[in-house]
Amino acid sequence: MKFQKLIHLGVAAVLMLAGNTVQAGDALRVGVEGAYPPFSWKEADGTLKGFDIDFAHEVCKRLNRECVLVEQEWDGMIPALLAKKFDTIIASMSITEERKKKVDFTVKYYNTPAKLVAKKNPGFEGTAAGLNGKRLGVQRATTHQCSAEKLYPGAELVLYGTQEEVWQDLASGRLDAQLSDSLQAYEGFLALDAGKGFDFLGGAIDDIECQGVGAGFAVRKQDSALRDALSKAIGDIRADGSYKVMNDKYFPVDIYGAD
Repeated sequence: MKFQKLIHLGVAAVLMLAGNTVQAGDALRVGVEGAYPPFSWKEADGTLKGFDIDFAHEVCKRLNRECVLVEQEWDGMIPALLAKKFDTIIASMSITEERKKKVDFTVKYYNTPAKLVAKKNPGFEGTAAGLNGKRLGVQRATTHQCSAEKLYPGAELVLYGTQEEVWQDLASGRLDAQLSDSLQAYEGFLALDAGKGFDFLGGAIDDIECQGVGAGFAVRKQDSALRDALSKAIGDIRADGSYKVMNDKYFPVDIYGAD
């Protein structure tokens, strides 16, 4: 009995040491938002769609793992990852030094700049002085909140749980401007009927400190094998033409950014 117990303990120790390996066939639990079109959204029947969703499924296929999508509100993404609610985040999360204190990231899978959006000819400029006293909407706990607080300290910052709520209040006139990813702004608002009469205000926001160096998949720091496997999958997807197929399904331009 003691010998069998030692065997069981030895197996358990091996399994614990193997926790940092990627096992083909295991389910990969992926944290997604489902409220950030065209990167992710929910259809009326609850089906998740979007570039991030397609990318998640493609990565799971290449790792030979079942893809389990786990919906999570944005401001709870990293805490939920650390609490092991899922194994990775694929939700347009920017790679920033602040976030890297808590989690690890893969290589980027796209990189698009942030921009302000306001009514056409709003009567003010997209500068710190121009936005002084104006109601500026951003999604809470995002890199855009970081940039808004840093670059427009005189603005009245209005925080929202989802980007969709930001668009709704901008369209209804409850906001003077908003700050978000430029591509999401175009595809998710300006190109739609709701965005008629609105336009970008100023150029791209050059703020690497807040905006980071592109979006990556986040993993727990101890999961280096998973991080590396995901990074390899991203590189393979980019190299063999699969990236272009997914990209062109949603966007008129290559969103990967400079190599």
